[in-house]
Amino acid sequence: MQTKLLGLAQLMRIDKPVGTLLLLWPTYWALWLASGGFPEWDLLIIFTSGVFLMRAAGCVVNDFADRGWDGSVKRTSSRPLVTGVVTPKEAIILFFVLITLAFFLVLLTNPLTILLSLGAAGIAAIYPFVKRVSHLPQIVLGAAFSFGIPMAFSATQNALPAAMWLIFLANLLWTMAYDTLYAMVDRDDDLTVGIKSTAILFGQADRLIVGILQSMTFALWLLMAWQFQRHEPAYIGIIVASVGFIWQQWRIKDRARMACFQAFKDNIIVGLIVFVGLAVDLYLYPAAV
Repeated sequence: MQTKLLGLAQLMRIDKPVGTLLLLWPTYWALWLASGGFPEWDLLIIFTSGVFLMRAAGCVVNDFADRGWDGSVKRTSSRPLVTGVVTPKEAIILFFVLITLAFFLVLLTNPLTILLSLGAAGIAAIYPFVKRVSHLPQIVLGAAFSFGIPMAFSATQNALPAAMWLIFLANLLWTMAYDTLYAMVDRDDDLTVGIKSTAILFGQADRLIVGILQSMTFALWLLMAWQFQRHEPAYIGIIVASVGFIWQQWRIKDRARMACFQAFKDNIIVGLIVFVGLAVDLYLYPAAV
C-alpha cells in the first residue's frame, strides 16, 4: 500500500514541484495585478490549490499518454506507469479525481471563470498528444500554463481587460523558452522514439531562438508594467529576473544535458523575482480596480 501511494504521489510530481511553481508565479502575477494589491484570501486559496491540482492532473495524463515511450527515455524510465507501480486504470481514475476537485474549486468563483476553466482543462488534456503530430507542443503547453492568468482576472474583476493579454503572451513565450531548454535534455532520446519538440525543430539554432523568446518575454514584461502603471519596484524585479536569462544562455553554451536541465529549473527563481517585484510595487503603490 505504501509503495502504491508513493507511486501515485510520484505520478502527480509531488516530489518535483518545479512545474507547480512555474505555473504558480504567473497566476500570482495576474492575481495581484487584477486585485490592485494583495488578493482576497478566498481567491488566493482557490487559485493556489487549483494550480497544484491542475499541474498534478496534467502530469498524470502526460505519463498516461507517454507510458509506451517513457521506458526508452533515460530521464523517464523509472516513472510509476513504466515500472508498473501504478496501472493505467489507476492513473485515469486519479486524473478524473484531480480534475473534479479542481472543478469544485472553480465553482466557487463566477460563470466566466468556470467557462475559462473548461478551456484550460481541454488544453491540458490534449497537450501530451500534440508532440506526436507537431514539433510545437511547447506552444500548447504555453497556453495551458497561461490559462490561470485570464481566470485570475475573471475571478477578480469578472472581466478580461486588454492589458491582461500582455501577461498571457509574455508567459506563453517564456514557457516556450524554458520548455525548449527542458526538451533539449531529452532531444537524443526523443529523436530515437519519435517524440517531436521545439528542441528538435530548432536544431543548432536552439540557443538563438530561446534567446529571442527570452528577449521578447522581457520586452512584454516591461510593457505589462507600463500598461498597469507600475513603478520602480516592478521594473527592478523584471530587470533582475531577466539577468537570469543571460545566466541560462551561459549554462547551455555546450548543450550538456544536466546544464540544460539546470537552466530550465532556474526559471523558478526568474518567475519568483518578477512576482516579488510586482508584489512590493503593489504594496507600496496600491492600484484602483
